Amino acid sequence: EVQLVESGGGLVQSGGSLRLSCAVSGFAFSKSGMSWVRQAPGKGIEWVSFISYGGWDTYYADSVRGRFTVSRDNVKKTLYLQMNSLKTEDTATYYCTTGDRRGGGWGTYRGQGTQVTVSS
Repeated sequence: EVQLVESGGGLVQSGGSLRLSCAVSGFAFSKSGMSWVRQAPGKGIEWVSFISYGGWDTYYADSVRGRFTVSRDNVKKTLYLQMNSLKTEDTATYYCTTGDRRGGGWGTYRGQGTQVTVSS
């Protein structure tokens, strides 16, 4: 059974930090590029970041570049998103999903999401 379980979300003040995790099982994580995407209330899915299967290539949306850092631990089968200098506009449900989602949409697998709320 494929599982992607996000955690680490919560309520934080503007300027604060959070670290999201995505623990996966049931598929070849070490051979899969992974993306973080987010969805704010009433809005569509927004791609946030991508990391290649080995971790040597990373890409970020303009809105988060310089503030967010994606990483992965293939031994622990876990994907991470370190979010610093959070802004109110970062408020959304964050999901991990398989593949390069820079073109939009969902990958083959995705988690249930973790809520991030940034207060002013």
